[in-house]
Amino acid sequence: MNSKDSLPKTEAESYYNDIDRMTSAEIIQAMNREDKQVADAVELVLDKISTLVDKSLVRLKQGGRLFYIGAGTSGRLGILDASECPPTFGVARGKVIGIIAGGDEAIRNAVEKAEDNSDQCWRDLKEYSVGKNDVVIGLAASGRTPYVVGGIEDARENGLLTGCITADKNSPLARSSEVAIAVDLGPEFISGSSRLKAGSAQKMILNMMSTACMVGLGHIRGNRMVDMQLSNQKLVKRGARIIAEELELDLEKAEKLLVHYGSVRKVLINEQKN
Repeated sequence: MNSKDSLPKTEAESYYNDIDRMTSAEIIQAMNREDKQVADAVELVLDKISTLVDKSLVRLKQGGRLFYIGAGTSGRLGILDASECPPTFGVARGKVIGIIAGGDEAIRNAVEKAEDNSDQCWRDLKEYSVGKNDVVIGLAASGRTPYVVGGIEDARENGLLTGCITADKNSPLARSSEVAIAVDLGPEFISGSSRLKAGSAQKMILNMMSTACMVGLGHIRGNRMVDMQLSNQKLVKRGARIIAEELELDLEKAEKLLVHYGSVRKVLINEQKN
C-alpha cells in the first residue's frame, strides 16, 4: 500500500486514544456508543438487502441453495446463520451452507494464509456441485479478502447469483458482486478489529437475509415457526402452544397430536381438515 488513503476502511484509525488506560466502565460505555450506530448504518442499505432477497428467492424456489463464503469472523458468522436455518425453519441442511476459508478447522482456530488463496473458494464451492440456481454471498468486512473476492468472481462468471456484505462500497468485493450490500460504519473501537461493528452489521443483515428468504419459501405461518425441528423439550412445548392456540385445544391434547404427527405444520394441516 502506497498511502494511508489506500487502506481498507476497516483499517481506519480508531477515534479513541489510550484505550489501554481506560477503566472497564469507560471501555464498555465507548463500545456501546459505537454499537448504537450499527442499526442506523444498516437502515441505509435496506433496499439493497431486499433486492438481494428477492433475487435469491427466484433461484431458491427453483431448487437453488444459498451459500455464504467468508474467512475468519465473517466466515464463522456465515456458518452460524446457515446452521440455525434447519432447526428454526425445518429446511434441509443443504439448503443454506456456510463455507469458511481453511475448512472446518478454521471455525475454531485460525488457519494460516487460508484467506489469501483466491482460487480455493471456487474449488470449495465445486465440492457442492454448484449450479446456476445457486446463490453465493461473500462476507468480508474489508471487501478485499482474496478467498472471498475470488470466489465471487468465479461464481458470477459461472452464472450464479452473487451478493456481498462488506463495509466498503468501493472494494473489489463490492465491485465484483451483482448486489453489493456495503455498510459504512466508520473506524472500529479498536483499530482494525472488524469483529466489532462490522461483525455486528454482518450478523444483523444475515438475520434479515435468511429470515426473509425462509418466509418467502413458506416456512412461517402468521408469525410462527411451524416447520421448526422438535429437537428438545423446549421446542416441543413451543410447538404444542402453537397448536393449542391455533386449534383452541388444551396443551396436553396439543402435545399428543404433535408427538403423533411429528411437526406443527402436519398437525395444523390434518386437524384443520377434520
